[in-house]
Amino acid sequence: MNILNPETNVAKNATGFQWWREAVYWLVILGGLIAAFWDSTLNLVDIWSNREEYSHGFFIPLITCYLLWLQRDQWLGGKGHWAGLLVAAAGAALLLMGQLATIHLVVHYGMVTVVIGAFIARYGIAAFKRVSMPLAFLYFMMPLPPFLHNQISLKMQLLSSKLGVGFIRVCHIPVFLEGNVIDLGVYQLQVAEACNGLRYLFPLFSLSFLFAYLYKGPVWQRWIIFFSALPWTILLNSFRIGVIGLLVNRWGISMAEGFLHDFEGWIVFMVCVGLLLIEIKLLALLTGNRAPIAELIPLPAGRKANASSPRQSAVNPMAYGTLMILLVAVIGSLFLQQREKIIPERKSFLYFPMQIAEWRGDKGYLGKVYLDSLKLTDYLLADYRSPSETGPVNLLIAYYEAQRPGVAAHSPRSCIPGGGWEIQSLEQRTFDGIPMDGRPLNVNRLVIAKGEAKQLVYYWFQQRGRDLTNEYLVKLFLLYDALTRQRTDGALVRLVTPVDIVGGIEAADQRLQKFLGPLVTIVPEYVPQ
Repeated sequence: MNILNPETNVAKNATGFQWWREAVYWLVILGGLIAAFWDSTLNLVDIWSNREEYSHGFFIPLITCYLLWLQRDQWLGGKGHWAGLLVAAAGAALLLMGQLATIHLVVHYGMVTVVIGAFIARYGIAAFKRVSMPLAFLYFMMPLPPFLHNQISLKMQLLSSKLGVGFIRVCHIPVFLEGNVIDLGVYQLQVAEACNGLRYLFPLFSLSFLFAYLYKGPVWQRWIIFFSALPWTILLNSFRIGVIGLLVNRWGISMAEGFLHDFEGWIVFMVCVGLLLIEIKLLALLTGNRAPIAELIPLPAGRKANASSPRQSAVNPMAYGTLMILLVAVIGSLFLQQREKIIPERKSFLYFPMQIAEWRGDKGYLGKVYLDSLKLTDYLLADYRSPSETGPVNLLIAYYEAQRPGVAAHSPRSCIPGGGWEIQSLEQRTFDGIPMDGRPLNVNRLVIAKGEAKQLVYYWFQQRGRDLTNEYLVKLFLLYDALTRQRTDGALVRLVTPVDIVGGIEAADQRLQKFLGPLVTIVPEYVPQ
């Protein structure tokens, strides 16, 4: 022991001790979460790997760990707090609810919540306050709920299209905009999901959060730095769309495809980062701070330990409590996975009639790519035509005998924008004259468009005797029925018909309602009540 320098000894006691104890604690926490919720972990990695807007997710845990390491003197040795047990328990509840309700996203957020609870239980509230921002940064690696993602995507497509067309018109080039389709006369450009700007927005929001946390300046300036990611992304993405329009008008459609298209995306993102740094510099100048960028957003440093720094206790009851909560979550997950589910008897769609009243059907088949994505148990896809109607009705019934995370009925609201269709209107309808299981049928009614083509869509979720239109209620009843009835079966029923020029939307509505009447009397044989 260094008697002449007791401060050094305290520092060793606070930060240079039994690292193996910390390593074992976190290996058990993280290893248990990943192993028990392996499907949700794979789902998250798959999202990072295949969706550009979330590809930054790989780096966020590494950045968080690095920031925590730099500030280790501020939290190592902290005394655990019982509040961490409450946070960890809330996270464990999310894990099990997500498992029951078949929602990977809830499991993802539950995992991060358990990690934060484990930190508070091990090191205390004071330590958490010092490094709360790096821990909160973990939430930025999680995807948004699909319905919210699609709504933001659609709005950004339309806004980027309008601003991009405005830029093209400033350059005195004739252009027409319909929805998200830019018509240059010879060529038509569709501002699809890949061009909506989200692949810049989410990584840039993560980066602006990090910059705002590191920035040495007033709080109000930090908020500006964080939220400025949105306008920069919209403006630069719109400018990119405008430039692509100019290039296509001059050199052809190849300017909007392949490597050049992707390269332009990287350029836009790097310009957004550069503008964010310039903004930070200008904000600093407003307060008279002329420091270089490296000093305005420096990496955090640990504080020098002192005699009042607490020593790490050899036994931390709160940490052990967290491990017990994790053990309960792991056992609960295994129980839910192995719990015997009731699979009701039903007819196969192989025997679904191709003659329904005056409607005659022709069966279709889903491609392997769709089957691999939907992971359904059985399905029906058919086009029905009536001699008295000008257009067909496309019927899809996707049935799942046991729904779980990643294997559940998909909402058309999530899939339709991915096919390039714009949802122009959405409402719920109740048909008193069309009873389903003795009650008036409820459906979601959508009008969708792609260019000049329009379609009318009716859909609902047929779930264990309920016809539901709200995706949240679908998940709540799935959770309830899994606990009380040991059933998670259910189906999506979707009808689509074109909106023709002659009859318009009223004729399309009448066509679907005319087909619904005899259809609902047949569905219960194939989708158990």
